Amino acid sequence: NGDKLGRGRFRLEFRKNFFTMRVVRHWNKLPREAVAAPSLEAFKATVE
Repeated sequence: NGDKLGRGRFRLEFRKNFFTMRVVRHWNKLPREAVAAPSLEAFKATVE
């Protein structure tokens, strides 16, 4: 997808468990159609 998120490197281990850090890998694997979906219903339809 064209809207990839970057993952920073952190010295502190607990930061890796934050929701924002855990979701980046999954978001970047989504197909372009899912990321550009105009509504939640359209997003769900492309992901499932």
